[in-house]
Amino acid sequence: MSAVPPVQQIVERCQQLFEDLDFKAVKEWKAAVPGRKAIGYMPVYVPRELIHAAGMLPVGILGGGDALEVIQGDAYYQSYICRIPRSTIELGLTGRLDCVDGMLFPSICDVIRNLSGMWQILFKDKYVKYIDVPQNYVDSIGGNFYIHEMQTLRDDLGKLRGKPITDEELNASIAVYNENRVAIDELYKYRAAKPWQAPTSEVYLLLRAGMVLPPEEHTVLVRQYLEAAEQVQRPRRDNARVVINGSFCEQPPLALIKSIEMSGCYIVDDDFMLVTRWLLDEVPANGNPLEELSKAFLHRSASTAAKYDTTREEKGVFLMKQVKTRGAEGVVFAAPSFCDPALLERPMLQDVCAKHNVPYTAFKYAENTGQMAPIREQSGTFADSIKLWSAAA
Repeated sequence: MSAVPPVQQIVERCQQLFEDLDFKAVKEWKAAVPGRKAIGYMPVYVPRELIHAAGMLPVGILGGGDALEVIQGDAYYQSYICRIPRSTIELGLTGRLDCVDGMLFPSICDVIRNLSGMWQILFKDKYVKYIDVPQNYVDSIGGNFYIHEMQTLRDDLGKLRGKPITDEELNASIAVYNENRVAIDELYKYRAAKPWQAPTSEVYLLLRAGMVLPPEEHTVLVRQYLEAAEQVQRPRRDNARVVINGSFCEQPPLALIKSIEMSGCYIVDDDFMLVTRWLLDEVPANGNPLEELSKAFLHRSASTAAKYDTTREEKGVFLMKQVKTRGAEGVVFAAPSFCDPALLERPMLQDVCAKHNVPYTAFKYAENTGQMAPIREQSGTFADSIKLWSAAA
């Protein structure tokens, strides 16, 4: 029996972390040093640097996926609400999130705002905070507001650990996450250049691993994957190059990503787990840390339907940049069912695609959906049409 290639070993490790709904990696990290704490956070973005600077482990909570049967969670939310709050409640009520000492709920939508209140009621012994973000992008207004929000979180985490978080600790954590974003940027550039060498089903698992591993360890893992992926030559196909849009909160099932790839598409950019790529460049690690994090959020962060940014740039500019810089031939709008931010923005982005003659297709999913065959057929037809159009041109 031949030895397992290094790239396969890395992917298998990430798969195990992805499938573990009991968060064993988090429990092992805490058990290694008595007194350690972990703070969970929901998508799309929280300033993880503050958690890391407190010596705590930031843990991405992305719902229960398609492996979790939701029973108790259905009692708390209506059927016309997206699935992620129900499955997250299920994770909490079944004890799977007992390993986290607090939960952060960022400003995404009304459902997540409601979930933060629900969490306070259900888990009174845990630290809970709703992270509000600015809707004004003037430093002296929205910037000061966001600095105040981060300072409150900083003070709370300091109390939780027993001593204040220093500027030196924060700047050191900013540097750690700068390096992690550089590694993930290298991963995304590599996939865009050679999508057959770095399938998105693997890239996605790598990103998911970063939700439960310390950022330093995750950075090493990403770079190991890049090195290992280049050592294994994989077949190159004449697939359509597409950007995925709309999956920034409730994550798609892994089977959905594989279905899109099997249908004849190379995914060359996406909005999965934006927390890993939210800030678009290096944050200075030698200044006032909260001011620098605020400026990065206001002026150098990703665009998504979950963020109020109409004062900054024309709708769809960020998406068109993704299409152009990644050499994409089309856009696949894949949004969770009942996701108001994504589904309300979709028609506007479709108009932008039509204006720029960028082909697109659209569908909805749930994190536990089993209807992969129609999605594969739809994305396959879309890929075929792109190739036909380009050949006709």
